[in-house]
Amino acid sequence: MDYKNVKPLADFDWDAVNEKAGKIAVQKADEKNDAYDKSFNSFTEQDVIEGTIVAITDREVVVNVGAKSDGVIPAAEVRYNPDLKVGDKIEVYVDSQEDANGQLQLSHRKARILKSWERVNQAYESQEIITGHVKSRTKGGLIVTVFENIEAFLPGSQIDVKPIRDYDVYVDKQMEFKVVKINHEYKNVVVSHKALIEDEIEAQKAEIISHLEKGQVLEGVVKNITSYGVFVDLGGVDGLIHITDLSWGRISHPEEIVQLDQKINVVILDFDEAKRRIALGLKQLTPHPWDALDANLKEGDHIKGKVVVLADYGAFVEVMPGVEGLIHVSEMSWSQHLRSAQDFLKVGDEVEAVILNLDRENRKMSLGIRQLMPDPWLSIAEKYPVGSKHTATVRNFTNFGIFVELEEGVDGLIHISDLSWSKKIKHPAEFTKIGEKIDVVVLEVDAENRRLSLGHKQLEENPWDVYESLFSVGSVHQGKIVNMNDKGATVMLPYDVEAFAPMRHLDKEDKSKAKNGETLDFKVIEFSKESKKIIVSHTRTFQEGTDTRSEGDEKKSRNTSKSVKQINESLEKTTLGDLDIFQKLKEEN
Repeated sequence: MDYKNVKPLADFDWDAVNEKAGKIAVQKADEKNDAYDKSFNSFTEQDVIEGTIVAITDREVVVNVGAKSDGVIPAAEVRYNPDLKVGDKIEVYVDSQEDANGQLQLSHRKARILKSWERVNQAYESQEIITGHVKSRTKGGLIVTVFENIEAFLPGSQIDVKPIRDYDVYVDKQMEFKVVKINHEYKNVVVSHKALIEDEIEAQKAEIISHLEKGQVLEGVVKNITSYGVFVDLGGVDGLIHITDLSWGRISHPEEIVQLDQKINVVILDFDEAKRRIALGLKQLTPHPWDALDANLKEGDHIKGKVVVLADYGAFVEVMPGVEGLIHVSEMSWSQHLRSAQDFLKVGDEVEAVILNLDRENRKMSLGIRQLMPDPWLSIAEKYPVGSKHTATVRNFTNFGIFVELEEGVDGLIHISDLSWSKKIKHPAEFTKIGEKIDVVVLEVDAENRRLSLGHKQLEENPWDVYESLFSVGSVHQGKIVNMNDKGATVMLPYDVEAFAPMRHLDKEDKSKAKNGETLDFKVIEFSKESKKIIVSHTRTFQEGTDTRSEGDEKKSRNTSKSVKQINESLEKTTLGDLDIFQKLKEEN
């Protein structure tokens, strides 16, 4: 083609063409840059990513992570793995995308720690069994390294199911664990080896218990001895022999029967599959001692034994190992008042007793020891006839009297009305004390009902026999009013004898009333020896005439006064035979 004759267009826009070409070039450059950027991996700081080692020096390891530039990690972080070489894959933590020199900063150590914590959390959630290295001993347990760089705490109580005294034997050993606790705030991890053993034991227990039957006899090893029983290892599962199932006889401690690590045969008494509890017996493998008890033994026979247990209500006596009889406290003495078994026997005493009841079917035996002594009530009338005097011991009080003991098994009652002729006693405690001696006279004997009526005042002459003649009805005596109330006045007559004057008998001759504290003449208008009561009147002394007492009567009164004073001084102390003065007074009056 001939271009020489071609003429340029007069209106062609060269600027537009150049602008368009520029836009196309820019667009292609952007597309090329986008494609270049997309060829690199996308990540941010604090990400954990995988890279390839491209160079190793003494100071650092260069890692290609697919970024625009390679990253570096300190060589010290990979010295744990001397086999690491160029081309190996490695996980790194992005510390920063560019430092001051535009270098990508990475950390292999932080990546390992983060991955380890992820694995610890997973193990805790899934209860996975992990392996660790026991690094060292610390207070209360061990330090364990898990997942290469996580230090965990293994408490001493979590090392084994049995107590561990020496922790050092576990140092520098590989062991399996379960993660039992994580404290994220303080980055603490607690592991347990005991949990693995318990899981195994529980599995073994379930297997063993599923094949157990009541009455089955197994061999076991004594694992632990306590005050209440013995734990026996049956080969993966423990059972308990309660102390009462160790021996037919009574024992103080299981060590009397078995020793630690001793092999013994046991019988299964009961088991709870849900609670993994097994009750065992040892004594059940031997015949019951009651089956070996002398077949000729019968009620009324004498038998010997040793006191093994004391209670308030009685004593248990072992007549042979595993065979016991009870001596009730009521069968220890002929005494009727309440006592305790400790008053008669103590543990360890060798005793002879009489068989009162023998129940072989229910394996019960009742014994008595009072039957070995004569019953004092069989000869009570001869030994304690009515009127005889004795010294007794005060044992108990009631509102109506005192119970006393004359001898072991012989009690009697002193009624409150038989304590004193002159004293008005509201309660026996005013008169004597428990444990004190008191003289008594037998008033009545009831051998059939085992009752003795006793008296104390009967040891002395009744002063009211003298008062009967001294204060005869119609006699006049000087008295002092010592107390007054709405009904009348208490008047103290000679010889400290009390009398009562009704209100209507307190009128004086001048029409006034007698007052408390006044001393006046009083006439006896009523006398009762049985009820010990004297009624007097001042009014009748002037209504019925003035009393004309002769000089002889005055002299007799003075003599009587002297005699009564002697009586009062000797009252409660003198016996009937010693008071001849009473007879003299009666004769004088």
